[in-house]
Amino acid sequence: MSRIALLATAVVGLALFGAAPATAAHAPTTTAPTVTCGPSALRVGLSTKVCAEVTGNSVQLYGQINLAGPPSPGSTLPVKDLTMTLTGNAVGGTSLGHLVQRVRFQAATTQVRGVGGTAPCGSTVHAEFTSSALGYPSSPVTLNVPVTC
Repeated sequence: MSRIALLATAVVGLALFGAAPATAAHAPTTTAPTVTCGPSALRVGLSTKVCAEVTGNSVQLYGQINLAGPPSPGSTLPVKDLTMTLTGNAVGGTSLGHLVQRVRFQAATTQVRGVGGTAPCGSTVHAEFTSSALGYPSSPVTLNVPVTC
């Protein structure tokens, strides 16, 4: 094989294997929220708790109620008309919101959402959730969660 043909073959081979610049495929990185819940408390036969989903400096709060235990055999599922209140704020700072919602509860786990926003890195968010029924006083469950970013 002549030197020119050998050189041409080498140039074509290098062009095929090395023509495209090397690139690494980068998948977008998403941070999963950290969910923290306060202790459950019993309110009018229901288990009540407040939770916070924190992603970076974004905080979303929710209150949750469900039956405190299984109903007695042969009994009907309780129906309760509840007024639920969810409040949140960055301690020493701005309010993340206040929500009052009326709910008819019957056996299924129910969440109240709609309070949240951004809080400064290093701050603490205070959340409070209450559920009350006619004739029963409300008593809040609370949560303090750090925003660590």
